[in-house]
Amino acid sequence: MLALILAALLAQSPAPPAASPAPDPARLRVDGATPTPLSLTLEDLASLPRTSVTLKEDGADVVYEGVRVAEILGRAGAPSGNALRGAALTTGVVAEAKDGYRVLFTLAEFDAEFGNHDVIVADRRNGRPLFDYQGPFRLIAPRDRRGARGVRMLTRLTVVQMSAPAASR
Repeated sequence: MLALILAALLAQSPAPPAASPAPDPARLRVDGATPTPLSLTLEDLASLPRTSVTLKEDGADVVYEGVRVAEILGRAGAPSGNALRGAALTTGVVAEAKDGYRVLFTLAEFDAEFGNHDVIVADRRNGRPLFDYQGPFRLIAPRDRRGARGVRMLTRLTVVQMSAPAASR
């Protein structure tokens, strides 16, 4: 009889909560007008050729470490070097943050033969992971005089091709 009562009580008790799925790792998407879209994790970024840039923040030098945007775009198949001419020179890159903030660069700004700007996707600040409000990915444009194109909480790089103008009549 006791066994029946225990079985009835167990049947009525709520099931233990299911384990919640592990959160998806942070990802940086690279897509748009490029032949090889990418979805990069922090581990992927750490495996690519690294560089660092130094910025002045509140009067102190801060070192950001990461990967040149040119390296990432090259892996996605964006034109560079000798292929960056003609219509390819009307290509842009939109960098987008988690909160929807977006900025635009020309593809040529990242190329060694044109702008050669050391714009990077950073994942480390002074040797440590970025603060939550900055990362996990942050776009750093060290040659910009204003920091407005530095994108915190970077989630996406979209390659955009300007459409050809309508034929003149």
